[in-house]
Amino acid sequence: MSGVSALPWAAAPAAGNAIGLYAKWTPALEAKIEAALQRLRDASIAHGDGLVQSSSLGVEDMVITDLISRTGLPVHISTLDTGKLHAETLGLLLQIKDRYGFEVEVFKPVADAVIQFVAREGEDAMYKSIELRKACCGVRKMEPLGRMLAGRSAWITGLRREQSGARGDVAFDEDDGNHRRKISPIADWTWAEVWAYVERYAVPYNPLHDQFMPSIGCAPCTRAIAVGEDFRAGRWWWEDSTKECGLHAKS
Repeated sequence: MSGVSALPWAAAPAAGNAIGLYAKWTPALEAKIEAALQRLRDASIAHGDGLVQSSSLGVEDMVITDLISRTGLPVHISTLDTGKLHAETLGLLLQIKDRYGFEVEVFKPVADAVIQFVAREGEDAMYKSIELRKACCGVRKMEPLGRMLAGRSAWITGLRREQSGARGDVAFDEDDGNHRRKISPIADWTWAEVWAYVERYAVPYNPLHDQFMPSIGCAPCTRAIAVGEDFRAGRWWWEDSTKECGLHAKS
């Protein structure tokens, strides 16, 4: 795995890191942690082997993986490797194995489908139109997500209401539109609380978060954000869109 990606738009690292910039333990956080743990326990009891954490390997999902591990819950943990992820993101797979003693199941797009899409639309298709960007997401994300969730009755996400206006009404437990439950156990946590948990429990995280990338997706579609920009402004920054790929689209 490489070190920090040489991204042309990446801001110079701040003095310290994301923990130093953002972590703030709040009086409410202890109760929020216990509530999140109870949501995970309830989901595990209700769904058993039908439950999976769909991890983006972002900091919120790393917190949830830590919560699952600390409580010893028998929850499957899976992720998508789109073929366009940063090396730093993929490096977390080894860190999870070393830290928690289990491997994350990785779902990749169908190679022939990717080859055909790139041959037809080009490597830079995502920049040409919203439709083509979503088509790229469809091949690289949506199809493998479908395989990840096949036969599952519920999935766990790291969605938080604070992430964007489109996510402002994220529920702790809701129907995902496909007759599955979608569990978002830290939906009410703030960005400061996420990082306070990371600091207290020494949770591994993507070093790109230290480069002002709060939301990290595929490398061609992620940049650092500037002070005052929206949390997800660094995703598909060239678009005037809701900054979603379809994984968490409302039905």
